[in-house]
Amino acid sequence: MEMLNIKINGKDYQVEKNTTILEACHKFGIRVPTLCYLKEINEIGACRMCLCEVKGARSLVAACVYPIDREGTEIFTNTPQIRKYRKMNLELLLSNHDKKCLSCPKNTNCELQKLCVEYGVNEKKYLGGEDPIRKEDHSTLHLVRNNNKCILCRRCVAACKQQYVSVIGANNRGFDSMIGCAFDQELDNVACVSCGQCTVVCPTGALVERDDTDKVFEAIADPTKHVVVHTAPSIRATLGECFDMPIGSNVKGKMVAALKMLGFDKVFDTNFGADLTIMEEGTEFIQRVQNGGTLPMITSCSPGWIKFCEYYYPDLIPHLSTCKSPQQMQGAMIKSYYAEKTGINPKDIVVVSVMPCIAKKFEIKRDDQGRDGMPDNDISISTRELAKMIKTAGIQFTDLPDEDFDPIMGIGTGAGTIFGATGGVMEAALRTVADVLTGEDLKDVDYKEVRGTEDIKEATYNIAGKEVKVAVTSGLKNAAKLLDQIRAGESPYQFIEVMCCPGGCVNGGGQPIQPGHVRNFTDLKALRAKALYEDDLALTYRKSHENPEIKAIYDEYLEKPGSHLAHELLHTSYVERKR
Repeated sequence: MEMLNIKINGKDYQVEKNTTILEACHKFGIRVPTLCYLKEINEIGACRMCLCEVKGARSLVAACVYPIDREGTEIFTNTPQIRKYRKMNLELLLSNHDKKCLSCPKNTNCELQKLCVEYGVNEKKYLGGEDPIRKEDHSTLHLVRNNNKCILCRRCVAACKQQYVSVIGANNRGFDSMIGCAFDQELDNVACVSCGQCTVVCPTGALVERDDTDKVFEAIADPTKHVVVHTAPSIRATLGECFDMPIGSNVKGKMVAALKMLGFDKVFDTNFGADLTIMEEGTEFIQRVQNGGTLPMITSCSPGWIKFCEYYYPDLIPHLSTCKSPQQMQGAMIKSYYAEKTGINPKDIVVVSVMPCIAKKFEIKRDDQGRDGMPDNDISISTRELAKMIKTAGIQFTDLPDEDFDPIMGIGTGAGTIFGATGGVMEAALRTVADVLTGEDLKDVDYKEVRGTEDIKEATYNIAGKEVKVAVTSGLKNAAKLLDQIRAGESPYQFIEVMCCPGGCVNGGGQPIQPGHVRNFTDLKALRAKALYEDDLALTYRKSHENPEIKAIYDEYLEKPGSHLAHELLHTSYVERKR
């Protein structure tokens, strides 16, 4: 490791050779502004906000891509000239930007806006007429694209490419340049998988989730409706960020209290649906192994991943588990078991899910996801939308006391909790499958080999004398590697977990927006997942089949995992999608 002596703003430092200026400055507590840079995803030096001076260089350099490779390099990050050029850059961006900030969904959480405030930008300096008017894209169920607010940073393009989809890119040239689909198609006409990764990296309001909060407020205000909400496992580990709490704070109790204050009639835990998924999926896996079914079996909890498979690997659909996702199972049980138990007409029940994933907005509209003409879930909102509702209602979130989920579907296990992290579904399944096959109550339930954020994790377990080889991956680029292996007939695995978003649900497309300077230098996935694993350790029940509410629903209603009624309510089908 070769170390170099350098100077930054007149002070002496040491860095490894070929460290970029941006990385070096961050290491020593010097913030250099960026708009386009995303570590290991979008390192293109396009926005020019990170311009710095290197003594002896012919011109200013982009700190995000400039490597320090010479002993004695002198760097300046905050000279009058640099501040002047950064301010001018922002003024030029605003000259072609829709400046209706008060009505923008990203108001106060916009990286461009914050930099303009910081540099004292005059928005009218280069104004050449009216604000731009480009057609907005409202074609999808999950997001809205407004190119009037786009600054051509290409973060979304890079995120889409990382997801192995690449349905958006730069169209046209010069002043006519814009981000869009090929031939200016709307997003609904291309093979977008609805993952929403573009929305969490966009520094402005050009890409935002479709806002369904008004529908929820309307349902709560309707005295003829019984409104039930359920929250996905990962929300407890991320919602606090929307209220300036430390990344990785577990706010489960405050979240439940806030939901009750909002006026929901019942507040349930989607961990119950996750436990139900394990009961059905674990049974399906055992049956496939024992009866010569299609292997490897692949998990089906992530709607973005399912859509990807339907678009790009339709020949591998038989490998997908037929189980609905926890969101859909929970909704199905609310409108059947819960409705019968409470004597409420399911047509009068409105089910709202709070999810880390805006692909869930697409999932609730899928065919074969309801009964008697009713959808399993009526409205799906993201973590960001829930935070918006809490703020709109004037609820002081950080001051709330902790409250518990309501009974019937309010007990969740540690197995359900870890669904929110990549590897969690696999580990939860192994905890139950191992007990079922051995007929024992095994005490070692931590399958740590499948944890972590590596691209592909694999492990082999001996369960009841049978060798089970598993793989876990997240991010669709990594999923494609495993699918190509299956397609070639070379897969050594029996069971594979795939999550659409890198790192799993804790990094979903509906999670809190973190600016580039946080996202680039903080391991969001690890901090959020840590909160889930800590919650798992603290819970009374850590295996799905131990959940007393799960036992009750099978004893009283479903009979057994894989029963006829369970298949009718909790299993689904898939379709080949044309590209």
